[in-house]
Amino acid sequence: MTQPQILAKGDWSKITPEVAGWEYVSFEVITFDGQAVEFDAGGDERAFIPLSGTARAEVEGRTIEFGGRPDVFAGLGHLLYVPRDTAVSITASAGAEIAVASAPATTRHDVVLVTPDDLPVEARGGGNASRQVSTLMAPSFPADRLLVVEVWTPGGNWSSYPPHKHEHDEDGEAQLEETYYYRLRDPQKGWALQRAYSPERDFDLAQTVRDGDICLLPWAYHTTVAAHGQDLYYLNVLAGPAQERTLQARQDVDLADTANAWAEQGIDPRVPFVPAAPTRG
Repeated sequence: MTQPQILAKGDWSKITPEVAGWEYVSFEVITFDGQAVEFDAGGDERAFIPLSGTARAEVEGRTIEFGGRPDVFAGLGHLLYVPRDTAVSITASAGAEIAVASAPATTRHDVVLVTPDDLPVEARGGGNASRQVSTLMAPSFPADRLLVVEVWTPGGNWSSYPPHKHEHDEDGEAQLEETYYYRLRDPQKGWALQRAYSPERDFDLAQTVRDGDICLLPWAYHTTVAAHGQDLYYLNVLAGPAQERTLQARQDVDLADTANAWAEQGIDPRVPFVPAAPTRG
């Protein structure tokens, strides 16, 4: 299996198990210019998440329109879940960006559309570890393996903190492959830092990430910090071999107690800063 790595925007187009060196998660971002993209029926379940623009799906004899936010900082996301053994055709407004996540599935479920009306506006953490989270596909979602989460972190704050990992299927932890796809409010100047480390594997990665980069996390504790003044968004996709759908994670025991101060510090007043409904210019 590959080790954790970060791929710059121009160095990747589609993450597949063959590219990543793992078994489950595939991920890509498609920019539309009037074309229809066809996805054949097969053994993968898929999730379509508009990052910007409006999409239309033709699936099971139905037409489903979804999306609408001009960018990921303008509103919570929509998600269209399409199960295995189901063909789908996707078209979108010119310039629209649609993230596509997939994983092999053994059970066929129903097509499901998730909209911002289905999602709470959720703040997590405390102090300068405050962030906004929207779980588009939670463990309770009627799917086989895919889990999808959106996270917004205001400039200067830590996210995915305390550092945690999804490495072993055991009490309190699940084995999950994970991708972090990053967007910055200022795509030209914005940046953040990603750390992934594993004392048991003698591994430590600390690297700058920018708009459109992606991080592959087959294992390792991980955490992210947005540069001062640079609001950060990332889209998490997770899937793994466990029979039970779960997001259980093991926190770094040396840092877990830092969360004890959050109740006194309270949530950063900037959080939540992304509205449920898209704001339109």
